[in-house]
Amino acid sequence: MSLGEEIPIFDDWFLLHFTENKGMAFGLELSGKWGKLILSIFRLIAISVIGWYLHKIIKRQEKTGLIISVSLIFAGAIGNMIDSAFYGLIFSESYHTPASVFPQGGGYATFLHGKVVDMLYFPLFSGYYPDWFPFIGGDSFSFFRPVFNIADSAITVGVFILLIFQKRFFPKEEREKETVEAEGHNE
Repeated sequence: MSLGEEIPIFDDWFLLHFTENKGMAFGLELSGKWGKLILSIFRLIAISVIGWYLHKIIKRQEKTGLIISVSLIFAGAIGNMIDSAFYGLIFSESYHTPASVFPQGGGYATFLHGKVVDMLYFPLFSGYYPDWFPFIGGDSFSFFRPVFNIADSAITVGVFILLIFQKRFFPKEEREKETVEAEGHNE
């Protein structure tokens, strides 16, 4: 697919929409010559910390829901990192034409400087803002505009599970016990 190309899957409410994300969530990016490298190094550090934490909670046999949610976040982060690290090495630019695999002379970017492919798009409904809305009255809108990938979905689901079940995963008594034990070691 070329950049911006769409394939309808279920009528007009689920589309494969090919886009490349240069930065992080919602296309936010660190600018400048070093921005992408700094973002990639941050991602590698975050993945290492999440991996260490996942190993720790598995070893302690924490609640299954906690392990699943952290695993989803870990897997999604690794998926996006792999895309960012290698996609630019493997593919050519995809403006106005589909990208080619292993192009002569190399891909469009160096190691850790690639983009992340996003393709899942669910414009559930669209319409127009009422004319009386300040600044945007009469403009069109589409509900659920973000284009994302499976890795983004895994991260989002993992974070939502943590938020929804945080009291079950981290009971207050255990937090207080850990605080008392930590204070006891400091004396």
